[in-house]
Amino acid sequence: MQFGEVTLYPVNGHGPEDVVVDAEGRIYTGVDDGRILRLSPDGQRIDVIADTGGRPLGLELYGEDELLICDARAGLLVLPLAGGAVSTLATSALGLDFVFCNNAAVASDGTVYFTDSSRRFGIDNWRDDLIEQTAGGRLLRRSPDGSIDLLVDGLQFANGVALAPDESFVAVAETGACRVSRVWLDDGRTDVFVDGLQGFPDNISTGTDGLIWITQASPKVAALDVVRRLPAFVRAGVRRLPTSLQPSPGREVGVLGVAADGTVVRELRGEIPGFHMLVGVREWRGRLYFGSLEESAIAVTPTIG
Repeated sequence: MQFGEVTLYPVNGHGPEDVVVDAEGRIYTGVDDGRILRLSPDGQRIDVIADTGGRPLGLELYGEDELLICDARAGLLVLPLAGGAVSTLATSALGLDFVFCNNAAVASDGTVYFTDSSRRFGIDNWRDDLIEQTAGGRLLRRSPDGSIDLLVDGLQFANGVALAPDESFVAVAETGACRVSRVWLDDGRTDVFVDGLQGFPDNISTGTDGLIWITQASPKVAALDVVRRLPAFVRAGVRRLPTSLQPSPGREVGVLGVAADGTVVRELRGEIPGFHMLVGVREWRGRLYFGSLEESAIAVTPTIG
């Protein structure tokens, strides 16, 4: 199904990568200069509530009065919803500094499940990891006591994270493999939640409708598949090319609404005028809120187009 009417809420910054909505309908996002913004429900008012000094990516509500921030440069952070000082929860785990802290989900008991996308490439070189397929992504778990353990290693660009509505499993997007994997929390078993996606999954989230919403930032790029098969020295040469000459995302975007059993319930796909690289999604009370890695606006549309 094509997207229905989409409204753009301009933000005073670039790259509002993720979005989260609080109980009052206010919208939170982070932009590439480090600022955390709060928009009024109609998008008409924008307040700067903090500056991480890094590059905020995934956002989640953390308890009743705090915001959890995955910052690609500064690590796992927390911020009062009212604004103020940013606190650091973690910058490393299991002897390794975070290279690319990306996205998270928060359980009802305060446990945080989050991704470190790559061991080699940070936010400024995310394309390189997709070319090299390093399988260096991690899904980590931070317990309420502050301890961090590893749930899954070897992920192909670990990205979005979402919990099942009953918290029986945690889903994690593997952008480089065009799939969403699943870890069962009772026994640690790992399997595939959604595979064979038409595009590259980025952030994912569990909506108020009980569906796990999965972004597809771009259709698969045929040139990328070709480059991945080239010898290592040729791939390195491609990585050194100007971005405009490297395999690049298309403008078509998509989102899937998937039930806990893996059944695709909703699918929206197509081009949105003035909006591309749809990498963040949040369903809240019948509306979808989209973030973008490249635009200067948040997009909003009803779940039924």
